[in-house]
Amino acid sequence: MSKVSVLVVDDASFIRDLVKKCLRNYFPGIKIEDAVNGKKAQSILMRETFDLVLCDWEMPEMSGLELLTWCREQAHLKAMPFVMVTSRGDKENVVQAIQAGVSGYVSKPFTNEQLLNKVKQALHKIGRLDALIASAPTKMNSAFGNDSLSALTGGKPEAVKPAPVAAAPSKGLLNSPPVAAPAATPAGGRGQGQLRLSSGTQQCVIKALSIKEALLVVRRGEVLPQVLESAVLDLEQGENAEVARLNGYLHAIVAYEPKPDSDWLQLTFRFIDQDAQKLDYISRLIARGTAQKHFVPGA
Repeated sequence: MSKVSVLVVDDASFIRDLVKKCLRNYFPGIKIEDAVNGKKAQSILMRETFDLVLCDWEMPEMSGLELLTWCREQAHLKAMPFVMVTSRGDKENVVQAIQAGVSGYVSKPFTNEQLLNKVKQALHKIGRLDALIASAPTKMNSAFGNDSLSALTGGKPEAVKPAPVAAAPSKGLLNSPPVAAPAATPAGGRGQGQLRLSSGTQQCVIKALSIKEALLVVRRGEVLPQVLESAVLDLEQGENAEVARLNGYLHAIVAYEPKPDSDWLQLTFRFIDQDAQKLDYISRLIARGTAQKHFVPGA
């Protein structure tokens, strides 16, 4: 029986690597190729056959939705499973993807289990799941464990440490000096956002911003975020309530207050999107001075 083949499409190399490592970790016999955008994926699909496509939505040159629409217009690709792996989880986006013929949906940030379950469901529908299972060792088929890769893709770690993970502070940000005490956040949500992790969504304050990363302050929860954990930062700015969903990962995590039981954490969120619209959006946020200049925990 031939190997199961998967095409991974995403303009962010970090996400492509996470998806490929996840699949290869559980199914060593799987065949995987990748593409940096829909246009590249289109050329690959015209010359090769795949059992499944895992595709991002927002990409330069050709979006995931455009690639999906094109696939459903091709006779030999009409029935091919096509799963969106994206931060666009709003109802209208899901409906739009369903109308275009999507086979499944995985929201960023995702865990190993969420991704693998969607892959299994998609391949089961075309009778290729048995071939996928046969390529993996029994111990990998029996569980979706809390391994190190799960932490990379946003899964819960095996144990929650009592203190936040520390890493060297990031350089090159438009930083204001640390302060000991918050002023109120500006009206209209300026300087605020929502950080989506696999453990849940929480409000955050943007303390500093550059074209490559954001410095965020969040309240410490029961489950601590992890370095290299993938996440999505939702920002709403301007009079028109413009919203941007920025994909990235946690590059560094430190206690905001100088004590091990700090109620607040400072996160360095590094962007991975290469989409020109998102880069332009970040540039405009910087120009507006979105970074929160003063923050006092508890305000």
